[in-house]
Amino acid sequence: MDGVLKFKVALLDLSPPIWRELEVPGDYSFWDLHVAIQDAMGWTDSHLHAFEIDDSRLGRVEVGIPDPDGGDSVIAGWKRKLSKDFKNPGDECVYEYDFGDSWRHSVVLERTEQAVRGATYPRCVDGARNCPPEDCGGPFGYEEFLEAVNDPSHENHEAMLEWCGGSFDSEEFDPKAVQFDDPSERLKTLL
Repeated sequence: MDGVLKFKVALLDLSPPIWRELEVPGDYSFWDLHVAIQDAMGWTDSHLHAFEIDDSRLGRVEVGIPDPDGGDSVIAGWKRKLSKDFKNPGDECVYEYDFGDSWRHSVVLERTEQAVRGATYPRCVDGARNCPPEDCGGPFGYEEFLEAVNDPSHENHEAMLEWCGGSFDSEEFDPKAVQFDDPSERLKTLL
């Protein structure tokens, strides 16, 4: 492992902010970071994603899952290392998940550091607030969802609670509870 990259990942267009602080191996690819973000945020990885990066040579590029028919210019996330684009604190990109709901995240490199002896990476070291449920309609839909689940007199209160599994606490988040999948295993499933 080539050290550790420490990122702050925050959902855009929501207030109060929902964010995670992640430490990942320095040799990670964008695919690996995608899996770590999915696991730390609480997404189910059931939609497409892309990282939007400003490349000094190519301009704006997208890194994610290319069209299998070759009809787009998306760079395969498993073929591009994070170290190509994240060299200095403050380097950033935008990560979008679920193009229908358009969950956009800022991804900012906070620092590069040495791995802690005995630590397992990736790891979530901090964060705030519960991730919105999948398919709730993006930032605007999430606001409507919260109105319904937080107001017992709301006409959709019971329906929204049932839809999300019976309860939802928007403030709840425990970084120690995050469990990370093996990105190579998830990639095998994808391919």
